[in-house]
Amino acid sequence: MRKVYDRIIDMRGNLITVAAEGGCLGEVALIHKSNGTKTYASVLRFEGDLVTLQVFENTRGISTGDQVTFLRRQVQASFSDSLLGRRLNGSGEPIDSGPDIMGTPVDIGQPSFNPTKRIIPREMVRTNIPMIDVFNCLVKSQKIPIFSIAGEPYNALLMRIANQTDAEVVIIAGMGLRFDDYQAFIDNSEKAGSMEKTVMFIHQATDPAVECLLVPDMALAVAEKFALEGKDVLVLMTDMTAYADAIKEIAITMDQIPSNRGYPGSLYSDLASRYEKAVDIDQSGSITIISVTTMPGGDVTHPIPDNTGYITEGQFYLSGGWIEPFGS
Repeated sequence: MRKVYDRIIDMRGNLITVAAEGGCLGEVALIHKSNGTKTYASVLRFEGDLVTLQVFENTRGISTGDQVTFLRRQVQASFSDSLLGRRLNGSGEPIDSGPDIMGTPVDIGQPSFNPTKRIIPREMVRTNIPMIDVFNCLVKSQKIPIFSIAGEPYNALLMRIANQTDAEVVIIAGMGLRFDDYQAFIDNSEKAGSMEKTVMFIHQATDPAVECLLVPDMALAVAEKFALEGKDVLVLMTDMTAYADAIKEIAITMDQIPSNRGYPGSLYSDLASRYEKAVDIDQSGSITIISVTTMPGGDVTHPIPDNTGYITEGQFYLSGGWIEPFGS
């Protein structure tokens, strides 16, 4: 029988602190609001008999007497072939007015794939974009960012890649998207006929920051399951700067000591643990990652592109609407 705790003693942003015991890091908790609705949270930190949780949705409506129940499981995504053509939020819930996803629960945020099962990359991933295929061709299991600045057509480039690639499954992980950008991804997939092989995990700019943190993990957990079924998966992530800013926002709320330009010292490992999900699995499928990293002020020494450059295998520079052939 699960214990129920009803002493919420602090609320800051999307973080709440509960007087409780017996939870574990990353565990999912269910919050029963006094108005009869429910929301989910995950364990972020322990301090004595106090547990800090990050709420997946807006904390509006949560009161100090609400009941909190720990569910004894990690955050999970639902996996099935019916995901193709669907759009979901950072919590893995449909946002396309379609039915709930009924499938196999998959824990997110797991370690990268077993190194002994990886093979040396040797096969090309076609994008049918000459500046990529000719000058800087992609290979299966490669992880590569597109360095750009705000205002450049990097999302349009990702749409074109999604339409033209020979990958069997395309997963789009959108973080901090404006509604216009979100709608553009939908319209593009429907008009180009690529929706049937596409899954979208979307965090809009108006959504809570904590959902932004879940989007890459949801997308990559589903990508790994498709790869284990023998499919070649291309994951398109935009914008990793929004993801890093969400990490920064949560860290500041938790009173963590900031590092370079206010970002936490864990930024490198946070980024690396996502990028290292790229893999070519022996006698199975593969995961290839293309991400967008917007450089604030065009500064390549900013902590986000700087750390990203040490993790990934090269980068594309998008400037003036063109991929630079020799700077990439």
